[in-house]
Amino acid sequence: MSIGGSARRLRALCKKETLQILRDPSSNIIAFVLPVVMLLIFGYGISLDTPGLRVGLVLEDSSPEARLFAASLFGSPYLRVQTARSRAELAQALVRGRVRGFVIVPPDFSQKLKEPSEAVPLLIVTDGAEPNTANFVENYIRMAWEGWLEERAAQRGAPLNGGADSWPGNGAAPAPTVTLEPRFWFNPSAESRNYLIPGSITVIMTVIGALLTSLVVAREWERGTMEALLASPVTRAELLLSKLLPYYALGIVSLFICVGVSVLGLGVPFRGSALVLWLVGSLFLGSALGLGLLLSTVTRNQFNAAQAALNAAFLPAVILSGFIYEIRSMPPLIRAVTYLVPARYFVTAMQTLFQAGQVWVVLLKSMLFLATASAFFIGMTALKTRKRLE
Repeated sequence: MSIGGSARRLRALCKKETLQILRDPSSNIIAFVLPVVMLLIFGYGISLDTPGLRVGLVLEDSSPEARLFAASLFGSPYLRVQTARSRAELAQALVRGRVRGFVIVPPDFSQKLKEPSEAVPLLIVTDGAEPNTANFVENYIRMAWEGWLEERAAQRGAPLNGGADSWPGNGAAPAPTVTLEPRFWFNPSAESRNYLIPGSITVIMTVIGALLTSLVVAREWERGTMEALLASPVTRAELLLSKLLPYYALGIVSLFICVGVSVLGLGVPFRGSALVLWLVGSLFLGSALGLGLLLSTVTRNQFNAAQAALNAAFLPAVILSGFIYEIRSMPPLIRAVTYLVPARYFVTAMQTLFQAGQVWVVLLKSMLFLATASAFFIGMTALKTRKRLE
């Protein structure tokens, strides 16, 4: 069998598949509309940041010190503070969900501040029904408290952590002040969007790749056109390549659309190169397209293939890839399963390209596994593809 004849048949099959894609509205919606819609939902609908938390405040001490601390709470960009006259009023607001927590400044607040050896009793009550939000409330109030203490100590000319002997009036020399200066590498603004968007692109490409190819072979069987292909001199390799190459091109276009919307529309920085992005994306698409094609070949039914693709590709990509849930916090058995999920490595590669650039120690490991997964799924599809009807 000549190479020229094989190339002509492959071109003809790819042209036929491309025309079928262009004439199929569902394929165009999945490839071009669905990625943008999902990216906007992930970008604006999912956030691990919680600015503007509603908290209550009761000042049982009307001293200037208490009012100054209250002013620091009102000045926090992370809190929306509403005052109340009693603890019972705020307790009812917490029960009804009007506030996420509240702060009680006790009557002896200013008196305890004058005695450095005494602990200042500042009560913080949060809604433990949502532990993550409760932790945010506590941390934001703690930040405001520590910031106010540091500012107060600076105004008085005394260090914050100098101890009892370092306060003015006791005749001791003040100890040096310790100042913490946090630095956030790779994500200086510490915005969760910069972390979530690269992971959401992985989920989107998983759905697109697996869903598109999960329909192609099953559609041929349902429409009765597979018999004609099996009766033709088309080889198994030509048949598989004709089903993969057009959808690979479609997936790469979708990937760059997602990255473009992320950078230009959502303002997420991208520090990698387009060439490395294409290479990593190609390897991941090989595994996603191969998985979808394998399911389509095995099921021979579009509905069953689509349902299997969503369960086998989408759910692991969301739950087991580290996109939202930290893998280190999972049980050992589940952590072991995550090593078999291609999306885990694509999430790592995409987050690296977006936030750090070309870190080859990380990228090469991910690319190696993605190449192995692509070879496995495409190879399994080739084994399941036979030129006979049964």
